[in-house]
Amino acid sequence: MESELKDVNSNPQSSKEERPLLKSDSDTAVAIEELDKKFAPFARKDLYGTMGLGPFPVTERIKIAVAMVTLVPLRFLLVMSVLFMYYSICRVCTMFSAPNREAEEEEEEEEGVVVQEDYAHLGGWKRAVIVRCGRFLSRVLLFVFGFYWIHESYRDSTMDSKPKTTSDKNGENDEAEEPERPGAIVSNHVSYLDILYHMSSSFPSFVAKRSVGKLPLVGIISKCLGCVYVQREAKSPDFKGVSGTVNERVREAYQNKSAPTIMLYPEGTTTNGDYLLTFKTGAFLAGTPVLPVILKYPYRRFSLAWDTISGARHVIFLLCQFVNHMEVIHLPVYYPSQEEKDDPKLYASNVRRLMASEGNLILSDLGLNDKRIYHATLNGNLSLTSVFHQKEE
Repeated sequence: MESELKDVNSNPQSSKEERPLLKSDSDTAVAIEELDKKFAPFARKDLYGTMGLGPFPVTERIKIAVAMVTLVPLRFLLVMSVLFMYYSICRVCTMFSAPNREAEEEEEEEEGVVVQEDYAHLGGWKRAVIVRCGRFLSRVLLFVFGFYWIHESYRDSTMDSKPKTTSDKNGENDEAEEPERPGAIVSNHVSYLDILYHMSSSFPSFVAKRSVGKLPLVGIISKCLGCVYVQREAKSPDFKGVSGTVNERVREAYQNKSAPTIMLYPEGTTTNGDYLLTFKTGAFLAGTPVLPVILKYPYRRFSLAWDTISGARHVIFLLCQFVNHMEVIHLPVYYPSQEEKDDPKLYASNVRRLMASEGNLILSDLGLNDKRIYHATLNGNLSLTSVFHQKEE
């Protein structure tokens, strides 16, 4: 999310265009109220206020102060210990193994896709250790963050699109075919904590920026997950794009049981958890079944949604909160009809409506570009002309 703000703020703006919209305190209150109505999916409604800047009640200040000298140092130490432990496990398991490579290095800048190095295709005991330790330690991290229990529910199938049945030669019995493997898991996106839950639940691959693969500690972990690294800003006649790469991975996961499942967030950005934005079609282009999962973060004081708040501030407040809550709704595998296979937009729309209905979420037509405008306005440096013409990632 911080990168989204940087993209907005890096645009060249003339002095005439730079007009801080939030001037006095009274103007700020009125402007924020209007903005929150217009950009409702990204507005914070918790005790910590817009952008997590308060104002804070005296009791809340005391709680934060106490947590800063007790919970925060302890949790930070535990988080780093767990992260380093899993890094060491991944390093040992991959020490004498060559990574799977899916692209040529010279194509990196042309196609916009980083050389796809991953260890998700390892077999045998090494892969088993990486997956089992990854799932367990991800749950440990969630526990350290205050998710002592997670409420999970599983919904029965109410969809018309289900696996077909076959009859024996005598036509006496109809036996269901083996259920098709979903090509992707699709989920609403509320926080970076979503990733930890999905790692603890199914240990899937994710779509990540190219810089993630080069980060200390996290880099090799992302390669063990089999993350798809993308260079979103690259453009050329041969540009493969995020959708093309994702489409290949979805088909691979669907056809090959040993291939890593891919986890996709069709909204393309985070919300405050009450809304569901328009879905991008990347997860649905292959026409394979998908597994919908809905995440919710009930709260009383601090919302765990990563919307207008900065990353550092969010982490600090998260560590200061002794107990955090998460609810997960697992929907059955969604099998697309032939009409949906032929029309990815229809497929995406139908899955989106199902998830909104089952998760009691509000449908919104806003997207990443609207979120950028909202952030830029809150920061008082909106240039309507430049921001409106930015393309969505």
